[in-house]
Amino acid sequence: MGCVHGKGCCVKNSSSDGDSRKHGFHHSHRKNILAQRVLKNVSVPSHNFVLEYTFLTLRGYYPDSLDKQNQDNFCIRTQIQGNPDIHFFGVFDGHGQFGSQCSNFVRDRLVEKLSNDPALVEDPVRAYNSAFAETNHELHTSDIDDAMSGTTAITVLVVGDTLYVANVGDSRAVIAAKNGDRITAEDLSSDQTPFRRDEYERVKLCGARVLSVDQVEGIKDPNIQHWGNEESWDGDPPRLWLPHGMYPGTAFTRSLGDRLAETIGVVATPEVSIVRLTPNHLFFVVASDGIFEFLSSQTVVDMTARYTDPRDACAAITEESYKLWLELVNRTDDITIIIVQIKGLSNSSTSGVELSEVNAGTATRTRKGTSDTSATTEFNVYSQSSQRSIES
Repeated sequence: MGCVHGKGCCVKNSSSDGDSRKHGFHHSHRKNILAQRVLKNVSVPSHNFVLEYTFLTLRGYYPDSLDKQNQDNFCIRTQIQGNPDIHFFGVFDGHGQFGSQCSNFVRDRLVEKLSNDPALVEDPVRAYNSAFAETNHELHTSDIDDAMSGTTAITVLVVGDTLYVANVGDSRAVIAAKNGDRITAEDLSSDQTPFRRDEYERVKLCGARVLSVDQVEGIKDPNIQHWGNEESWDGDPPRLWLPHGMYPGTAFTRSLGDRLAETIGVVATPEVSIVRLTPNHLFFVVASDGIFEFLSSQTVVDMTARYTDPRDACAAITEESYKLWLELVNRTDDITIIIVQIKGLSNSSTSGVELSEVNAGTATRTRKGTSDTSATTEFNVYSQSSQRSIES
């Protein structure tokens, strides 16, 4: 979800107008899926296991803007700082008029900040917070107009047998854990939206009005300040508005960029989760909300687990997401997904799952729970910008 009239505008599809265009567009996406079938692996020698990964990104279907640029970006960088045990996976979901520029900027700058931070290995959480803050500041002072544009960011940093998951916004990371005969989905991040009571209260204290579009337009009572949860809600989501303005209408409470929204509490401070991997962990998924808008974390994990080849899982999940968007609304969102399989991990000293969320300035909370390759001597990088004419 994102700015009003951008992401998160869930208008029910009650007309067949443009169905032929939708199906034609869908057909071109199938070709793009085949074109992006890339499967790579990288080892984590300190713990003697392998990460096998693939990715897929598709621009959405927008009836009034068929040539709209894909505003999603992603980055996969292996061997950060030349260290064979440190690897980075990130998805960046841009929004607003200059969303693609924002997500492109953040994709490049954020991993660069991490790569250049000498304290990364010693204190990844501190490095993450510093990287997000510096990247956000540089975006504000760049030539990109981010007054009402920005990007979310969901990133996973693998350091040995530990995952550091930093999230800003409403994209998501989820890990699959084998529990007996079942494979269960465990969220590695928590969507930062007004549906979350803690985030709702935080932005209200900063002066935000929190209302759905129906409430702003007087169709529904604006005094009702309870929308249930994202899974049960089927209308326009609660959004953030200036005290005396009809903007920006963001459906998230954290992002990079969005200078106007910052004045009402939208921040670029990440929530950082720390997970120690165990032999029961099978794979993790990092994806934009184009995937998770209509698919639950468990559904995504179930679909991934059905396939031996993660490229097939990427294709199936993307196709299902795309189909649901067309069935339920009059458009689709941009869709980006990374699947990382964990192979051969058997020497972890932990049992069970411990997931911690670390917020800057707050106490730690614990819950249980085809692309060209840009290669240097330090790392391999895969990113949307390196794809040439994948979208046809």
